[in-house]
Amino acid sequence: MTDLPFTLDHLRILKAIAAEGSFKRAAESLYISQPAVSLQIQNVEKQLDVPLFDRGGRRAQLTEAGQLLLEYGDRILALCQEACRAVDDLQKLQGGTLILGASQTTGTYLIPRMMGLFRHLYPQVAVQLHVHSTRRTCWSLVNGQVDLAIIGGEVPAELTESISVTPYAEDELALVLPASHPLAVSDQIVKEDLYKLNFITLDAQSTIRKVIDQVLLRANIDPRRLKVEMELNSIEAIKNAVQAGLGAAFLSVTAIDKELQLGDMRCIKIENVVIKRTLSLITNPNRYRSRAADTFCREILPQFATFELGRDFQELKPTLTSNSTPLKELLATPQAEPVSPGL
Repeated sequence: MTDLPFTLDHLRILKAIAAEGSFKRAAESLYISQPAVSLQIQNVEKQLDVPLFDRGGRRAQLTEAGQLLLEYGDRILALCQEACRAVDDLQKLQGGTLILGASQTTGTYLIPRMMGLFRHLYPQVAVQLHVHSTRRTCWSLVNGQVDLAIIGGEVPAELTESISVTPYAEDELALVLPASHPLAVSDQIVKEDLYKLNFITLDAQSTIRKVIDQVLLRANIDPRRLKVEMELNSIEAIKNAVQAGLGAAFLSVTAIDKELQLGDMRCIKIENVVIKRTLSLITNPNRYRSRAADTFCREILPQFATFELGRDFQELKPTLTSNSTPLKELLATPQAEPVSPGL
């Protein structure tokens, strides 16, 4: 083949159909007519001499060839977007986009504060945040869909060679009780008191739940003896349940700032037990790091590395200093040049 059998527009259309599940909805999302979408796909299928969709069902299903082309198309489109951003970066930081990734807790409670400060300093830069599981966030980073991310879990084993991991901050997981609970008046409880409480938790497969269980075991506390009354699927649901007096919970201190200030729940210390997990900054050393991402690392991240409850972004002085050695090492690393993903 002397000429490519498809264009970037063809790849965009293929991606839209796969995402929407139908030619009609794909056409609507791209603001073009359905016949135009059908004709473009037919042209590609004719050039490749292979069907890309199984049109027998109600939903447009990719064939094996269609799925293969979609996977390469995602990488091609991501690289094109990266190239455009690299060219834009030749100008000063007067525009552009910063795309951040995060796992659930950090993405819900911590990253938005960082975004607020960054937007306060650089209002001309558009900022996006993608909040997913740690695993999906890592894949998004590898695929070039996010510039950098902060996660609370482990990088999947198959991605460790593609991702740079830098310890960022310690996130304390505090024991919280309803304000009306008899033990809420105490500043500290002993380990045995934990077995008397009714607990509200995330499901047993969640990263935070596993961290808590591991720390409790190291402190000679058997997590299997804790009375788990409810398993809920979100931090907000657990917070609401605690405030309603339904039980105790372990929650990140970044998630309960408002509730503690309002007195809706109480944070209680456990004698000789501190539950913490390490939040990590992850980057992709094989991809171009935009000027906006570099500025975010240099000016914003150091100010939250020693995060304190109750500090709003207006209180944070935009000083460009950091006592975090790992961050200094990261920022001293030369910026990577754009590379081919090896299509």
